[in-house]
Amino acid sequence: MIFSNKTLVMRKHILALFLILACSITMYSQSRGVKIGYIDMEYILQNVPDYMEAKSQLEAKAQKWKQEIEAKKNEISKLKESLKTEKVLLTKELIEEREEEITFQENELLDYQQKRFGPNGDLSIQKAVLAQPIQDQVFTAAQDIAEAKKYDFIFDKSSDLTMLFAAKRFDISDQVVRVITRATKRNQLSKKQLKEEEAREAKRRHGR
Repeated sequence: MIFSNKTLVMRKHILALFLILACSITMYSQSRGVKIGYIDMEYILQNVPDYMEAKSQLEAKAQKWKQEIEAKKNEISKLKESLKTEKVLLTKELIEEREEEITFQENELLDYQQKRFGPNGDLSIQKAVLAQPIQDQVFTAAQDIAEAKKYDFIFDKSSDLTMLFAAKRFDISDQVVRVITRATKRNQLSKKQLKEEEAREAKRRHGR
C-alpha cells in the first residue's frame, strides 16, 4: 500500500502522540491507579434511534439521486445509440451538433454526480450535519461519565488512534447510549408537556 507524504506525516504524529500518552500513563500509574475507558462511536450512533431514523431518510434520498443518475446515463446511451444508427444519413454539421449535445449531457451528468456524491457533495455534507449533534452529545456524556466515575482517560475506538487491544470491561459505549437516551426522553417529555400546556391554554381562551 502506498501512502502520500501527508498521510505518512499524520501517522507519525499520531504514533508520537500515542507514545507520549503511553509514557505519561505509565509514569502517572506509578503514583496511583489509572482508570481508562473507551467508546465506540460507530456502535453508539447505531444505537441512537433519532440518528438511525435520520440516516435512513438520508439513505432514501441518496437512493433517489442514484436513480436519477442511472436515468440520465440511460438517456445518454440512447442518444449515442441513435447517433450511431443514423450517422450515415446525417450531414457533418448535424453529426457534430449531436456529438456536442452528448458531450454536454455527459459533462452535466459528471457535475451532478460530484454535486451529490463528491468529496464535498450533498451526501458528505448532510452526513456530517447529521452526525455532529450526536457526536456533541457523546462528548458531553463521556465527560459526565468520566467525572462521575473518576476516569483518567477515555478513548474513541473508531478514531485514528489505533487500539491494538481493548478489553470489553473498559467499554463505556452502553453507558453513553443510556445517557443520550435518557436526555432524549426528557426532551420529548418536555415537548409533550409543553404541547399539553399550550392545548390547555387554548381551551381556556376559547372557553372565555
